[in-house]
Amino acid sequence: MILRILDRYVARQILAPFALALAVFTFLLLMPPLSLMAEQLLAKGVPWLTVGFLMVTLLPQALAITVPIGFLLGLLVAFGRLSADSEWVALQACGVSLVRLLRPVGLIAVAAWAATSWVIIWAVPWGNMTWKEITFNILATWAETDVKPRVFFEGFPRLVLYVREAPAGVQGWQDVFVAQTADGSQPVIHLARQGRMVVNRAERTVDMVLENGSTHQFATDEAGRQQYRISEFASTVIRLDPSVVFPGAGATKLDNEMTIAELRAWAAQLRAKGESDHNPVWTLHNKFAIPVACLVFALLGMSIGFSTARSGRLGSFVLGVGIVFVHWMVMYLGRNLAKGGAVPASFASWLPDLVLGAAGVFLFARRMTAAEGPLQVALPFRRRADAAAGPANGPQEPPAPQRRAGERRAVVVVRVPHLGLPRPRILDAYVSRLFARIFALGFVSFLGIFYIATFIDLSEKLFKGHATIGMLGAFLWFKTPQFVYYVIPLATLIAALVVIGVLARSSELVVMKACGISLYRLAVPLMVSGAIASGGLFLIEEWLLGPANRRAEVLEAKIRDRPSRFIDVLNRRWIVARNGAIYNYVYFDARAGELNGLTIFEFDRSQWHLARRTFAAQARVTPAGDPADAGHGRSWRAVDGWVRDFGGPGREPEWRPFRQQALALEPPDYFGSEQPDAERMSYTQLRSYVKELERSGFDVVRLTVDLQRKLSFPFITVVMTLIAIPFAVSTGRRGMLYGVGAGIALAMTYWITGNVFGAIGSAGLIAPLLAAWAPNLLFGTAAAYLLFTVRT
Repeated sequence: MILRILDRYVARQILAPFALALAVFTFLLLMPPLSLMAEQLLAKGVPWLTVGFLMVTLLPQALAITVPIGFLLGLLVAFGRLSADSEWVALQACGVSLVRLLRPVGLIAVAAWAATSWVIIWAVPWGNMTWKEITFNILATWAETDVKPRVFFEGFPRLVLYVREAPAGVQGWQDVFVAQTADGSQPVIHLARQGRMVVNRAERTVDMVLENGSTHQFATDEAGRQQYRISEFASTVIRLDPSVVFPGAGATKLDNEMTIAELRAWAAQLRAKGESDHNPVWTLHNKFAIPVACLVFALLGMSIGFSTARSGRLGSFVLGVGIVFVHWMVMYLGRNLAKGGAVPASFASWLPDLVLGAAGVFLFARRMTAAEGPLQVALPFRRRADAAAGPANGPQEPPAPQRRAGERRAVVVVRVPHLGLPRPRILDAYVSRLFARIFALGFVSFLGIFYIATFIDLSEKLFKGHATIGMLGAFLWFKTPQFVYYVIPLATLIAALVVIGVLARSSELVVMKACGISLYRLAVPLMVSGAIASGGLFLIEEWLLGPANRRAEVLEAKIRDRPSRFIDVLNRRWIVARNGAIYNYVYFDARAGELNGLTIFEFDRSQWHLARRTFAAQARVTPAGDPADAGHGRSWRAVDGWVRDFGGPGREPEWRPFRQQALALEPPDYFGSEQPDAERMSYTQLRSYVKELERSGFDVVRLTVDLQRKLSFPFITVVMTLIAIPFAVSTGRRGMLYGVGAGIALAMTYWITGNVFGAIGSAGLIAPLLAAWAPNLLFGTAAAYLLFTVRT
């Protein structure tokens, strides 16, 4: 009976942090893709049930990673607590050995192995294929969502798309400009009043349908002369390759979408063709090797868990993330060895389990000989150094110098003037240090999770040679501001919950109240910390996030071998003038103030027709006082070009070549500025851009929501800290893990609320200001209610 009680007790100690780590890691892995997709799908009218089911199909891919990680962290936290509370010493005094604890740990490890096996073998292929089928049905909506008004979209191969309007809740675009580009030739231009995407699920085709427009192109006649042709159309279709436009949407299954039988068949086909079968063989064996990691982590967790007593539970999170990172690095090394033919692919899949398993057996044996304390491995050179150092007690400190008779010691007193600011007290310093320590541990842990998840997601590209370690390192570097932007609110919330929970659990909160310190006074350093985190979020968003995200997107496009959806300034070829004209150029030399291969498209906005098209082989800024600029107010001189004036209805087009001509263009810094996009603009830039669009009569509802969210989101740390204080007090002495779990639940609720209101505001159903600030208002009201009702 005693042994059964022990088994249940140890199992409960493991399962609680296991479930918490599973929830935390799964939420963090799903948060980036869901935050990008859910709001866009809801804003385009995709049913709630469909969006929810899509979220479910993403779960298996995440659980295949998070179940082994969560089990490892559950072991580290559980055995670290047993060691910190001296329960492990008491168990050993009662004759309970480490081998005896293998029974409850082994049962949970086998259950985790079975769950991970089921997820990888059956659930992951089902989830990925279901995701593909559902998303293909809504590809048109998905593509139109990516195309933003008045922003050049270059996600389609050899095609540039620009739309003036994309009304919310309506399928398609209005006033469409499409340029089909080809190397070394003038692009074919399509102008249309309406445009939309059409997906044929049966035939697996993706078409862009343009209506009520015209096509402008250069053609060569029978005599070899180039002619400019204009053709009107009521409707025309541009067919796109779905496998290029929407990666993974083709009929061919990817590695992680195949069952065991399909992987074996694929390997047999490759061998029959005389090709290497390391990809399917490695993937096949991984379906069995990854679940076995749960058994390997059982040995490591029991061996190392007792050494984490002093670092705390969040310290165990950091240690667990490090072990997982080593596991995946060994997996990457094995994949490269298999790809180079150094080892068989079947052996490479098991290399992480073999390496960490051997380390686990060795450390487990060492732990059986060490009742308590950190593991120590004696090395020969260390022993010799210790022997030469002197006695076992080590060198003694020299005695303090004695003051001589009659010797005087000068003391300098520096008085600092009081500036009228409240000085921090011992209580503030104590709470602030506790908050900072827990925040730092949580920040490092969560940031490590994002790094590991990103590495896992892109490791396939490394294995196939589409990317290098340098490219991946640069991508992670530029992606770090976005990760930090996600992590700071969560780390702040959990730190506030844990601080109050620790003070309540250790009865320090009761002592503070007995000394006349109210909960409101205790909350001051926490609120100050939350305000500092809020300011940090705003500074990151204002100065780092936009440029870093653009660089990361360009690198990700190269790694994934797909067209970049965001073009940086150096590679940009298309830009919109202040008067609505479109500039296209081959190269811009910022130092010389020179545009090469410049084409200017000017429009009749009322009918959305091309009014004038100007080409210049070169355009250069005219120096001050240049005769060509006198009396014209024009700042550029174009050479070797032509102007085609299309006039109005019923008029013949007029073509005029020129050797030199003055042009009225924007200043050079305009061509080196950022291409407008809310995700890559600071608050100040976006505010100016919205005002400019409002003066031009454009619909700016969606951009106004984005503008207000740039202000509202940084306040999440203040709101979450405000609600964490009374919430943590009301939970009583349930412990740190309960506080962390509550923090994850609150973060998920806030995230869902923000996405829902963002989608409603983008659709124009509520005011943009309310849509952006609604989550803060709701959670702030709940926090105020709890603060006024909790016992202070």
